[in-house]
Amino acid sequence: MSLLRSLLIRFGLIDLKADRNPITVFLLDDDKRRHRWFEKRFAGDELDIAETVDEAKEFLEQYVYDAIFLDHDLLPHHYESNDHDDFANTGYAITEWLSENKDLQRSATFVVHTRNADGAYKMVEKLRDSGRQAEYVAFPLLDLKIKNYWKR
Repeated sequence: MSLLRSLLIRFGLIDLKADRNPITVFLLDDDKRRHRWFEKRFAGDELDIAETVDEAKEFLEQYVYDAIFLDHDLLPHHYESNDHDDFANTGYAITEWLSENKDLQRSATFVVHTRNADGAYKMVEKLRDSGRQAEYVAFPLLDLKIKNYWKR
């Protein structure tokens, strides 16, 4: 690399941003506002959205994704507390299902983005126990994580 090019890079006078190929993204979330938020963040990528556990299973069986975003609380009564017996209708049900279906979505990066930290840690633990790459990112911090992982 020439001295001139090195100086231009150092002072930010050359744009080193590389365009990336479109990626496939899956979102499980019941909040329409978040759907729009993800559509903006992943404009130019392929984004599939499910609002329920059953819809999510259909997508995850049919397609392969680069990035999978999972919310824990999918129904209004889930927002109030974790003291319910309705875990079959939460994002945790998907992590259990994926744990049983080990061949699905093996290479995807999983991000649990719920505000429910207790539920999120259980989901991440279940995903990691099944050999998948997963982490919890609280929704308010998600924009920064996306920018770091999938720069445009």
